[in-house]
Amino acid sequence: MQNIVLIGMPGAGKSTVGVLLAKSMLMQFCDTDLVIQQQCKMSLCDIIAQNGIADFIATENRIVSGLTFENCVVATGGSVVYGEQAMQNLRKNGTVVYLQVESDELENRICNIKTRGIAMKEGTTIAQLYAERAHLYAQYADVTINCTHMKPEECVDRIVEQLNQ
Repeated sequence: MQNIVLIGMPGAGKSTVGVLLAKSMLMQFCDTDLVIQQQCKMSLCDIIAQNGIADFIATENRIVSGLTFENCVVATGGSVVYGEQAMQNLRKNGTVVYLQVESDELENRICNIKTRGIAMKEGTTIAQLYAERAHLYAQYADVTINCTHMKPEECVDRIVEQLNQ
């Protein structure tokens, strides 16, 4: 079976929805942020602090482009769309689902922006980051689900509905 790859902004619910979706679809689950942390033996926050955003994005691209999945729901980091090789790898046997959430809702959801390990320059707002990335999410998405005011379970139902069409 094909994989389901979740992309979107930090706070969109990729990890939370991903676990629920995997359970409902009888699939495996993988969070690429956790794989990166395991391979680097550091938290995302520490990788970014020590090596900088550009190096983190290059590391994310290198690691994700080398991963293989089978019958898996894959939750990606919000910055994975900066890596063309990573996205090509994820798309080759997966349906990419963009969990779209409006920037004001993201700001309400993300309370730990400093410790979350988000690849964003100092002084950048969530709204600015959203504006920078939105076209990339749309470009790579096979399916877009607006999850702005949805509970995770509602998001799962909408994804399953869209994938079954």
